Amino acid sequence: MAQEYVTREQLKNQLGIEADDTTRDAKADRAVRAASRAIDRATGRLGRGFWLDEAPTARTYRLEGRIVREREGDLLLVDEIGDITSMVVEVSYVTSWSPVTDYETQPDNALADGRPVTGLLRAGRAWALPSARVRVTARFGWPSVPDDIAEAAMIQAARLFKRADSPEGVMGSAEWGVVRLSRRDPDVWNLIEPYIIPGFG
Repeated sequence: MAQEYVTREQLKNQLGIEADDTTRDAKADRAVRAASRAIDRATGRLGRGFWLDEAPTARTYRLEGRIVREREGDLLLVDEIGDITSMVVEVSYVTSWSPVTDYETQPDNALADGRPVTGLLRAGRAWALPSARVRVTARFGWPSVPDDIAEAAMIQAARLFKRADSPEGVMGSAEWGVVRLSRRDPDVWNLIEPYIIPGFG
């Protein structure tokens, strides 16, 4: 289930709205949801954002197109895994599944650095024949929402919340006069750019 990267309470605090003022809560909720999904779309992660699945699920991979031959061995590219506590890896050629334990998660120290595991390396050997399938049962996603993404969501949600005050893309200011708003916030873009999946953005 999709999750938001900033809370209503955080947005209200950012905008200077009193916590007990509930008159604009619905508007704040819409801004938070829209900002979070806009970030997912811009980074190519719509439907699989920067949250961690609540429970382990099984995903099956065919090896063709997912194996990278490295000097150390075969690296199987997998969807982002945010928790390996109870991870189970199995291989199958027909219908039965056999457990695999001699693998290393990649990149090194990914979870410790707050990033997901994206590959399973079998050092010194191949994963299996190309006709095989690999099943991984784990909690997919990110260990936690990256600070950059949370900050980008806050900026974008605040921008969307204030959008009602800027019809036709312009906003008035006593100090600066009428200012035209840019289509894309450069700060948001700079924050999310390192997280864009190649081919998107």
